[in-house]
Amino acid sequence: MNTTTATIPVTVLTGFLGSGKTTLLNRILTENHGKKIAVIENEFGEVGIDHQLVIQADEELFEMNNGCICCTVRGDLLRILTRLAQRKEPLDAVLIETTGLADPGPVAQTFFTDPDIREKYRLDAIVTLVDAKHISLHLGDSDEAREQVAFADVIVINKVDLVDPESLDALEARLRKMNIAAKIYRAMEADVALDRVLNIGGFNLSRATEMDPKFLEPEYPFEWAGVYQLPVGGAQLVINEGPDPQMDIALLPLKGITETDLAAAREAAVRVFSEWEIPLRPGSGVLPGLQLQRLQFPSFPAIFPLSLAHAGLYALFSQHHPDEFNAALQVAGEGLAPVWSHAFAPDHEHDEEITSVGVTLGGDMDGKKLNEWISELLRTKGNDIFRCKGVLAIRGTDKRLVFQGVHMLFDAKIDRPWGKDPRQNTFVFIGRHLDRSALIAGFKSCLLV
Repeated sequence: MNTTTATIPVTVLTGFLGSGKTTLLNRILTENHGKKIAVIENEFGEVGIDHQLVIQADEELFEMNNGCICCTVRGDLLRILTRLAQRKEPLDAVLIETTGLADPGPVAQTFFTDPDIREKYRLDAIVTLVDAKHISLHLGDSDEAREQVAFADVIVINKVDLVDPESLDALEARLRKMNIAAKIYRAMEADVALDRVLNIGGFNLSRATEMDPKFLEPEYPFEWAGVYQLPVGGAQLVINEGPDPQMDIALLPLKGITETDLAAAREAAVRVFSEWEIPLRPGSGVLPGLQLQRLQFPSFPAIFPLSLAHAGLYALFSQHHPDEFNAALQVAGEGLAPVWSHAFAPDHEHDEEITSVGVTLGGDMDGKKLNEWISELLRTKGNDIFRCKGVLAIRGTDKRLVFQGVHMLFDAKIDRPWGKDPRQNTFVFIGRHLDRSALIAGFKSCLLV
């Protein structure tokens, strides 16, 4: 690892949903430290909202909301880091705030497995925030929550004012047993001294590989790759019924099939998988090289033609293993066997019961109706709603109402003026067994007619 002073220190802020990551981030951004800091935000959900909750200071803010940072957005992360390293004015630090459902391991991998990134950056520390009141609900059944604690260099037990001293001591003892090496601090409203979380030189690669011997083996957003010798035009991809109604693929031209060629193709595919293109339906057109395509299957067999201008070797990367869909490449109606293929370990998977519902609507909200609806919703469904947050337009004020909740606890406060931003209402729910139609109907019921 390059540890020269020229490398830019990177701090990863992680923690389960509602632990206070954005609150800590805002504290860092508003401190009078005189540093130039770039912030990379990642969200789990349909509607991006965290960038609206981060204080807009002089720092550069980048948002990634097309997936979990430990999964499909790795290409986004690589691209943003590369762009930041090319700035004329050097950065003092980079902060990465992950989604509350992210395993920090694959994020940390990026700084050791990619040569360009390793040359320009150093992973300084993984800082994990823990919600003192609610974390015990998730440590038992969430792999992500446990991984966030296990990989931490610093653990901040936040919201300590919400629990009694005995429960707090028991929680700290439990966390200490899970991660004996991390420094643990207690805080209210994520108020922790900056020298405890920034530029501390806390990340230890040896400890990470001891915890996970496969730490330096990257996870990929695809499960399979095959190399084919393809002719000019005339080939087609045939897909039969499988476990999903769609699948992401990328087709990349290759110079050869040496280990160097294949390694370069893998890293190129990671970047390609972060570039979403227009979904293709069967028979609708071309599968071009160097682009990701999200194939949709309204019926089976689904047939996708390939139109190639040049014959040669091509690597096909697929989100799922072809065997799951009895999928095959065909030329002149005959199946074509790959000259090389490899099945990768599936990338990081989330609890399939955890979903998000995002809503964005124009108009003004009735504050009284909103309060009554939210109070009743969290009272009856709070155990299943891990996190809710919103930026709302309330009748009678030209300022934003920022709303945040964790399980049955919620807080709303008037924020900055709307200014030139569009006056609209954005709400996000993350949790288990969410009733999309009921949430959207309840949200709409609070709008003024």
